[in-house]
Amino acid sequence: MIAQLRSGAWLDRERLLGYCGILFGLELATFLFMVAGTHGLIVPLDHPTTTDFVSFYAAGVLANHPLPSLAYDQAAHYAVEQQVRGEAIPYQFFYYPPVYLLLCSALARLPYLAAFLAFEAATLVLFLAAGCAIKGERRLAALLPLATFPCVFWTFGLGQNAFLTAALFGAATLFVDRRPALSGLLFGALCYKPHIGLLVPVALAAAGRWRAFAAAAATVLALVLLSAVVFGWDAWWGFFAAIRQSHGTYATGRIDFDAFVSPFGAVRILGGSAPFAYVIQAAATLAAASFVAFVWRKKLDLPTRAAALAAATLIAAPVLLVYDFLLAAIAVLWLVHGTGDGQWHPWEKTALAALYVMPLFGRNLAGTFDVPVLPLTAIALLAIVVVRVRRELVVRRDAGRKLLMQETALRVGA
Repeated sequence: MIAQLRSGAWLDRERLLGYCGILFGLELATFLFMVAGTHGLIVPLDHPTTTDFVSFYAAGVLANHPLPSLAYDQAAHYAVEQQVRGEAIPYQFFYYPPVYLLLCSALARLPYLAAFLAFEAATLVLFLAAGCAIKGERRLAALLPLATFPCVFWTFGLGQNAFLTAALFGAATLFVDRRPALSGLLFGALCYKPHIGLLVPVALAAAGRWRAFAAAAATVLALVLLSAVVFGWDAWWGFFAAIRQSHGTYATGRIDFDAFVSPFGAVRILGGSAPFAYVIQAAATLAAASFVAFVWRKKLDLPTRAAALAAATLIAAPVLLVYDFLLAAIAVLWLVHGTGDGQWHPWEKTALAALYVMPLFGRNLAGTFDVPVLPLTAIALLAIVVVRVRRELVVRRDAGRKLLMQETALRVGA
């Protein structure tokens, strides 16, 4: 048994699909049960409930009004949320830049439920398409492990935008070598969630991918200017004012620390102070940036570089929540792609399988035992990438030595 766990032989394709099918059924049943419960179909509720999507929708409603900057006025924003979902719902914050209002305003032209379903379904398709493209598979069976990843259900259940984020990130890494301008455009589009793209300039500059770098910068500039034309610069001033106040949301526990993926969240789960958490996060961000710069400067194979960028982003970005961990799927897909010959390193496949299911119960463990499960999972994923990088460097070094010896032998023979 230990030998199979070490080699990963226990998880062949047939078993993977079987396990994923069982997990998908369990997740779907749990998801439907929770949906029924939050709509009062199991027991009566004292007050209505909602999802994060109501924040996007309310911001879009305000963006379509004569004063779009009201999307960043919490009183006005909350009033619209209550009009949409009920007076007693908890407030859902909105800290996205006006670039995101371009999408929100379009969604708000639909009825709320239609907008919710259209947004989640469309972005889920984009995520699945990007994942299959990275994996290089077009068979429907390839969709099952992607659709079963627990963060898919977190994203859909919370009405979040992680499908779109992961799709853009994954597609951008896929094209970075072959079509750098398109890659830069996709990376630039992530500016609606700027902390996700924190390490992108580091990677592109370190690798000398200046066409992609320029395309990303041009895309960001174009989207900023377009949002300013559509909504006015007052919306941007409102956004900056809201960001200055966001510390009180993320650092004080108004959003549960057990949902955090970042080292900042890990420190807060363990009872550390907010200033100490910021220091640890700054050190982690610097370390992650240095690792990405090293990997991309060495011009390693694309699967290794892309996995490193995705995994390091989970460490570098200070505010990442459980649904954002969907980005880990992009890192894992690239790791799998990099083993196209089926040569897995010892324990690698088993470790990735364990990490795959962690988001399913990570929040519960964190909330019950004060163990930062999701941050530790992100660190473990990065550690797997670090091992992959080290081994690729060793293979490259050995190949270089072998080539040098052959050239020396040829010169001597001549």
